[in-house]
Amino acid sequence: MTAQSLLTTLLPLVADLSRELPEGERYRRLLQAMRALLPCDAAALLRLDGESLVPLAVDGLSADTLGRRFKVSEHPRFAVLLGSPGPTRFDSDSELPDPYDGLVDGLHGHLEIHDCMGCPLYVDDKPWGLLTLDALDTERFERVELDALQAFASLAAATVNVAERIEHLALRAEDERQRAEIYRQASGQQHKEMIGQSKPHKRLVEEINLVGGSDLTVLITGETGVGKELVAQAIHAASSRADKPLISLNCAALPETLVESELFGHVRGAFTGALNERRGKFELANGGTLFLDEVGELSLTVQAKLLRVLQSGQLQRLGSDKEHQVDVRLIAATNRDLAEEVRNGRYRADFYHRLSVYPLQVPALRERGRDVLLLAGFFLEQNRSRMGLGSLRLTSDAQAALLAYNWPGNVRELEHLIGRSALKALGNCRERPKILSLSAQDLDLPDVSAAPIAPPPEVTAIAGGDLRQATEHYQRQVINACLERHQHNWASTARELGLDRANLGRMAKRLGLK
Repeated sequence: MTAQSLLTTLLPLVADLSRELPEGERYRRLLQAMRALLPCDAAALLRLDGESLVPLAVDGLSADTLGRRFKVSEHPRFAVLLGSPGPTRFDSDSELPDPYDGLVDGLHGHLEIHDCMGCPLYVDDKPWGLLTLDALDTERFERVELDALQAFASLAAATVNVAERIEHLALRAEDERQRAEIYRQASGQQHKEMIGQSKPHKRLVEEINLVGGSDLTVLITGETGVGKELVAQAIHAASSRADKPLISLNCAALPETLVESELFGHVRGAFTGALNERRGKFELANGGTLFLDEVGELSLTVQAKLLRVLQSGQLQRLGSDKEHQVDVRLIAATNRDLAEEVRNGRYRADFYHRLSVYPLQVPALRERGRDVLLLAGFFLEQNRSRMGLGSLRLTSDAQAALLAYNWPGNVRELEHLIGRSALKALGNCRERPKILSLSAQDLDLPDVSAAPIAPPPEVTAIAGGDLRQATEHYQRQVINACLERHQHNWASTARELGLDRANLGRMAKRLGLK
């Protein structure tokens, strides 16, 4: 490799440092330049996040790699690279397991004898992450000088440094993460990452960052299993209250009397079993955030008492006349259509409007495109670690099946599916495999190409042959069937039928369904 070729490769990256580029595009260009400089079959840029390495960009590896989180303690090659002051090239017959075994595009067997090297990246003299290169040809890097990789790594470190500084200036994310970390360490809460690259997911993250900086009450809506609690945690982490408590309560898990006690607290003797005085969730969350999940399940009585606290910040413990002042930011979540509940008299209009100051809709998994593969990668790596496997991967037909499925249970369904399928597939192996591949058959998802998910109901005959009556009868059947599939959630029903929510409401009223 000549100095001229090295200069030719690096100059465009130097020019990119002064340009405003999306983080993903900046990292994609970085890997493209590295593969031009050091030809290989797979390359990756990984950021060190605590005890794990997080892939930020990959080239030549399966899409689900971006969703994986590699624990350094479980991947000795990564540990060696991070512990080295400069570039490291592994012997082609190294016995250390390769983290990308089963993940290289076009290679369905073991990644055993191959050429592999990598280099740690440092930002502000601190370890930031890794650059890795893999080649199927065992002598691909034989003539490559490690100095060239070191020179590239220095520019790569400058690139990621610029990308991070731009992001921190735009979103003040560094300060927010530090405050969130202080509270997580104090409370023992686990950081949960929101994974996705689709447009709907990015729009959601933008809204979280926007409303997170305010003190507005947020109503998170969305189908079961989309991750509403995760969104609430992200809003809290992006707020000025991030170093204060985030207290959660599932309103559907307790009877009405216990819900009041959980929310407002009680004094000794307030009810049978109240042996001691107890603070409620509002007092525990004072200065921080209170997250009420399944808020659509609250009774009208509890709604009225909550409304008073939200308006005045004052509450009384059950059995006490003493007032307590609290400063709490409220985030609520529901999979119900609360506007419809208000119209039907099952929900207080004043409480609904107090909750929905900033409504935030979480997109369903089927609306997020290829995010399903990134999330699958995250759950695959979790199960690989839990089951003690060398590699847990998806075959191409399994990936296609995941992309084609409708996901009525959303992310929670995907998580359970990956865990269940991995366990069953391992149980079907006579010997413990080095690489466990999950096929479409292992996932056991419905064959969406064989038949429509919801075939239209048959039209029954109408006496007299009136076409209008027959049409309305058919419309009732279709809407009722769709409502059943979505547990009578009108917003979800409207989305499946391709109708505006208000138009569906007017049609249902005309057909006598409301």
